[in-house]
Amino acid sequence: MAVVKARDADIDLLARLLRAEAEGEGEQAMLMVGNVGINRVRVNCSDFKDVRTIEQMVYQPHAFEAVTHGYFY
Repeated sequence: MAVVKARDADIDLLARLLRAEAEGEGEQAMLMVGNVGINRVRVNCSDFKDVRTIEQMVYQPHAFEAVTHGYFY
């Protein structure tokens, strides 16, 4: 059951984020990064307002360090 609308490209982007952000820390860590990301898409909070897509969540400034490194790309 999907809780966030996502295209195939969004799923690929999310998978790249999980790998780049937490691969060295294991599957559990990658799942936690995914949970944090999806929560940011689903719910407004003080730091993550108006994030409604996976792409917005991944590329939001200062949200994930991995997007600033070549391994993500």
